[in-house]
Amino acid sequence: MSINDALKEELTTKLQTAKARLEGELSRFARPTEVPGEYETRFEDIGTDMDDNATEVEQYADNVALEDNLENQLAGVTEALERMEAGTYGICSVCGKDIEEGRLRAYLSATECMEHAK
Repeated sequence: MSINDALKEELTTKLQTAKARLEGELSRFARPTEVPGEYETRFEDIGTDMDDNATEVEQYADNVALEDNLENQLAGVTEALERMEAGTYGICSVCGKDIEEGRLRAYLSATECMEHAK
């Protein structure tokens, strides 16, 4: 892989920061499960009247969708950190060529070069 040590350090720091941010966002409304990287949305009990119940259900549904999105992002970042450690970060999973530096900077968890990006 052709990324230099300075770029590797920079991107590793950004990935670690992104991971901490995602975990923090998830912890505001979900709790980690026994499976690393998976969370369970908490159901908030606001009150007992019909309006409160409707609000609880609506908020829970919104949080479940947000949880799924954040978990997917977290999985991508975690996998990127694992690839960084294994020395395979920045290598296209389709063709084996280097992923462009600009793409890695814009999308830290990229697994394909621009030619093979979906």
